[in-house]
Amino acid sequence: MSKPVGPYTPIVRAGPWLVSSGQVGIKDGALVEGGLGPQFRQALANLQALFEGQGSSLSDITKTTVFLTDMAHYGEMNELYIEAFGDHRPARSAVAVAALPIGALVEIEASAYVG
Repeated sequence: MSKPVGPYTPIVRAGPWLVSSGQVGIKDGALVEGGLGPQFRQALANLQALFEGQGSSLSDITKTTVFLTDMAHYGEMNELYIEAFGDHRPARSAVAVAALPIGALVEIEASAYVG
């Protein structure tokens, strides 16, 4: 799991809920190269590691928010999202933002009910 890029806790347990901070495509302390696809997959791998570290999994996720620096990536993000979650479809928001930390193209946060 990558070290946070700011003063926050990567995942918090709140009763029967797990709530993650946004994850970007960082591996070994640096943003992965190759564009949206590799960044999305790494951000999701980071998210998965956080939830698994709490005894949970992606299949427990009930809500995600995906932040994109360019809505032109929306279609590709949808394909990557389906690849990642399969038939499990958490509620989701997708939001365009002006910029993300460390120059990332995508950031993903999630909540899971583990009660």
